[in-house]
This record gives sequence, structure tokens and C-alpha cells, in this order.
Amino acid sequence: MSDLLSIGASGVRAYQTALATVGENIANVGSTGYTRRSVNLAEAVGGSGSVNQYGAGNGVVMTGITRSSDVYSSVALRSATSDLSRTTKGADWLDRIQGALTGNALTTRVTSFFASAQSLAAEPNSTALRGGMLSAAASAGIAFTATGKAFDQVDADIDTAGNQAAQTLTSLGESMTRINEGISRALPGSTAAVQLMDQRDNILSQMSELADVSTKMDALGRATVSLAGSSGPPFVQGINSGMVSYNRDTNGKISFSVTVGAVVNRIDANGGALAGISDGAERVAAVRQELDAVASGFVKAVNDNQLAGKDQSGATGIAMLTTGTNPTDISVSTQFTSGSQIATGKGGGVRDASNLADLEATRVSKGYEASLTTLVTGNATAYKQKNTIADAQSAIRDGAATALSTATGVNLDSEAVDLMRFQQAYAASGRVIQIARETMQTILDIR
Repeated sequence: MSDLLSIGASGVRAYQTALATVGENIANVGSTGYTRRSVNLAEAVGGSGSVNQYGAGNGVVMTGITRSSDVYSSVALRSATSDLSRTTKGADWLDRIQGALTGNALTTRVTSFFASAQSLAAEPNSTALRGGMLSAAASAGIAFTATGKAFDQVDADIDTAGNQAAQTLTSLGESMTRINEGISRALPGSTAAVQLMDQRDNILSQMSELADVSTKMDALGRATVSLAGSSGPPFVQGINSGMVSYNRDTNGKISFSVTVGAVVNRIDANGGALAGISDGAERVAAVRQELDAVASGFVKAVNDNQLAGKDQSGATGIAMLTTGTNPTDISVSTQFTSGSQIATGKGGGVRDASNLADLEATRVSKGYEASLTTLVTGNATAYKQKNTIADAQSAIRDGAATALSTATGVNLDSEAVDLMRFQQAYAASGRVIQIARETMQTILDIR
């Protein structure tokens, strides 16, 4: 009777856990990061002195809880997530650059300046037209300055995003070490262990949005993480993790590094937000360099033209524009106080506009407006291409997510079958206990 009771009791305990596991699966249908669990059941091994060497007929025991997993699908999803994050973050910075280039109507104001010079060339002695050209010069200077400030703000935002990404990645590394420690202490196959593994995979997913990570799992499920691919620097090793740092050198070039102990390694990220920020910073630097060249050329052309001509009083012209710390910090010189100082000609009288004709020739040969337009259209094209790539990568990422969900997600039909099966097994085990009790009572009632 004791064997019959123990068989029934073991079944009740095992199937109770199995029902709880199925219930947890059903409750987490569609939950992000949740992986389906299943219960491993086996026949109880016979005890000391058992006459049954195979252990059959001794009841059932739960040997552990197993997570559904697909290593290849998990790696594919992390890789696709990393690629998509790099592209979308890079596109965000291209959008910011586009706003900086077009937000102050720079090309339009430069065109207005040269147009005012053409108007003055038709009537060089007009006080109103001279004032209009001077006002247009001030407006063009304001547009250059505002555009430069806009790029300064983009650089500042890149620094903020870089520092935030580094801090977030460092925090995720610390979280991973705590999870590794928890897995070391948890009983293999226990509910606690599989929950920690779900958290581990969730942390890895968040890491892949920031950088392209390479992972290795040991027999217990603890993760070792490297940044920038399998050949990149180590980041998480057991219960130790590194600190990620963002840096910008004196030349304005940005970089990321990870410090583990006393060892500092550069992170050459090929994916994730870190790579997107690096791409954005490189693009900003390149566009800023071209913009500075246009600004410097514009100031030089206008001032050289002034110095080569005569103003309304017949005196040699003086520089009209001045610059500040940056080439784009352009303004009208404090010594240039009146439109009468505009050098329209070269000494041929009040109707002489030959110097303005030279300015127009310089405008055509140097193509300042064309250069600015090329910057805008080139960046817009790059932005559109990034979005096209992002659309394709989104499809790839969604496909990888679907493949992983198919392999590790909860299927309600399967859970319904398991629920019925375990309910019947639980009821049968309870019936075994009842039969054992009734049989024992019958024996006791024998007179």
C-alpha cells in the first residue's frame, strides 16, 4: 500500500508542477522575451533493496524544466537587430544634418546677396540698392552663422547620445554579471534558472541594439560577451564586466572604448547605435568641412572684390565681411557702416559697375550656391538610401524574430493539448491515492 500511495503522491506532485508550467506558458502568450517552458518527467528509480532493477512502477519524478531554444535563430535576430539599429541611428543623424543645412535658408540668402549685387550693377549710384546689398550681405552672414551653430548643436547631441549609449551598455554589462552569478547559484532545470536565462537573452537583445555582440554560453548557461564581433574586445566574462567610454579627441573625431580591469581596448563597432553614432559623427565632420570651405571662399571672394575696386566716393574699397572663431561665424565688418562703401567699379565714375561684374564672374566660377545645393541634395540622397536599406533590414529582422518565435514561442493549441493531458494524469494520480486509501481501509475493516 505504501508503494501505491507513493506512486500516486509522486504523480500528483509532478503533474501539479507540469500544470503550473503550462499555465505560466498560457499566461505569457505574446510576452516579449518569454520562452516556452516544458517539464521533463521520468520514472522514479527504485530505492535500496528494490526487486525491480529497472525502476519501473515506482512512480514519476520531475527531472527539470526546459526552455525551448534555438541558438541559430537567436544569433540571427541579434545580428539583424544590430544592423537595423546602425542604419536607423545613422539615418536619424542624416536627418539632423539636413535640418541644419536647410533650416536657415542659407542657399537662398547667398543667392539673394548675389542678386542684390546684380541689381546694384544696373544702377551703381543708387543709395537704396547699395543699402539693399549691404543688408543682403548681413543676412547671408547670419545664415552662415546660424547654420554653423546648428552643426555645433548636432555635435553636442552626438556627444550626449554617445555618452548615454556608453553608460547604457556599461549598465547592461553589470546586469549580465548579476544574471551570470544568479545562474551559477540556481539549481539547473529549476524555474529560477530558466527565468534568469530569459533575462539573459533580454539583456543580450538590448546589447545588440547598441553594438554588434558575440556571445558564448557555458554548460550552465552563463554568457561571455565580446563587443564588435567575435574578434572584438571582451566585455562580460563571468561575474566581471567592463566599462564602456565615449571619447572625442582634439580633432573632433569620436571613438568608443571598453576598460576591463586595467586594459583599455578600442571598440570598432560594425553594428548597433554605437556604429550609427560613429557614422553620424563622420558625416557631420565631412559636411561641416565642406560648409567651412564654402564659407571661407565666400568671405574671401567678397572681400578681395571689395579691395580691388573703388567705393562711391572713389576711395579704395575695404573688406565687407569678417569671421569669428569658425569660418561660418560671418558678419559685416564694424568698419563697414554704409552702402556707399561698396566698391562697385574700378574708378570709372559713378556709373562704373565693372567690379560688380567681376564679383558675378567669381560667383559663376566658384559656384558657391551650387556647392551648397550639392551638400543639401547629396545628404538628402544619402538619407533616402539609408531609409531604403532600413526598410529591407526591418524585413530581415522581422523574419528572424518570426523564426525565433516559431521555435521558442508559446502555441496555444499545443498548450491546450498539454493542459488536458496533465489534468487527466493529475486526476489519475489522485485516483491512485484514493484507491490505495480505500484498499487499506478495507483491509483494516476485516474482522
